[in-house]
Amino acid sequence: MSRHSYSLCLIFVLWAFSGAAAQDCLPILYKDEASHAFGAGEHLDYSINYQLLGIRSEVGYAKVDLSEGDTVNGSKTFHAVAYGETAPFFDSFFKVRDRYESRFRTGDIKPVWFARDVHEGKYEVTNDLTWSPDRSQIEAKVAWPNRKNKDTVLVDTQCTFDILTLFYYARNMDFDALKEGRNNPVSFAIDNEKFNIYFRYIGPEEKSVPGLGTFKTLKFAAKVVAGEVFDGKHELMIWVSDDACRIPVYFESPVIVGRVLGRLTSWDNTRHPLTSLIKKK
Repeated sequence: MSRHSYSLCLIFVLWAFSGAAAQDCLPILYKDEASHAFGAGEHLDYSINYQLLGIRSEVGYAKVDLSEGDTVNGSKTFHAVAYGETAPFFDSFFKVRDRYESRFRTGDIKPVWFARDVHEGKYEVTNDLTWSPDRSQIEAKVAWPNRKNKDTVLVDTQCTFDILTLFYYARNMDFDALKEGRNNPVSFAIDNEKFNIYFRYIGPEEKSVPGLGTFKTLKFAAKVVAGEVFDGKHELMIWVSDDACRIPVYFESPVIVGRVLGRLTSWDNTRHPLTSLIKKK
């Protein structure tokens, strides 16, 4: 997974804080849509920064939107869209325009369809992944310009998610089922492959988020896949709001050269108030 590492880094919020076990799905608190940590209309904005030799620059932005989706195989769905791009100054060095979409069932937060359209410098790729109604397999269609397309069928996918659905599934997990310090496997599909990594709950912590203030958070660590951005030897640290919203508010990780950091900058139409913000900037 070399060329899509930058994209995953840019919109880290989609997969880093994830909670699906590779063999046994971790339980969510409620399968009732009205009890979820999120709802249709939610909008989140993030800023992505790069730090080298003590100098920090804002290199990109990401946004995540959730709306009501169509009925698929008799089940209501949410439609999630995430978009990542480089800041105008950095477009001349390495222009990024990435769009991710997912439809997942409103009750048990299981994916039915995922797509991505990635443009990173000279690299381009599109995905179209469709889960079978019984979740036993994923039909994966992948296209690269000027390369042979490589479509496939992924099997044994009961607890394999796409990165957007994972973002919402994780926010509704039963956190009481997590033990501090224990690695929890994560399985997600992208392109024509499945990847197994892990996340680990570290514990509660007050975290200062530049531009917003101090939050009560829950701190997590996540293993990342080695590629052109991450070396695979270090973990990504994520701070999640310790309230009913459970929104990732900050992250940071060493990369092959330097360090990448991200922070929540704004939010709108959250289902619950962000009560974890205990000291405003």
